[in-house]
Amino acid sequence: MMEWVAVATLLILVLALALTGVRLVLGPSLADRVVALELIALIAVAIMVVYAIQVGRPAFMDVALVLALTAFMATVGFARFLERGGKTDE
Repeated sequence: MMEWVAVATLLILVLALALTGVRLVLGPSLADRVVALELIALIAVAIMVVYAIQVGRPAFMDVALVLALTAFMATVGFARFLERGGKTDE
């Protein structure tokens, strides 16, 4: 039963990843694209966590944590870029 739940969750996450990819391509502003990239990183972390639970390998949790921290730092860097008057598409 638990395996079916993991597979269903992975399918939903892949669908969310595809829809976020569409937002990344079609996003009218730079901020929309950065938010889409952040969401893609979050979905990738969720996929890694579900996969780690499914196969019973806790080492993948460490990889997911590193990706989450890296994505957070990228978002902070973008916010600082905008705060200093960086170029936007608006």
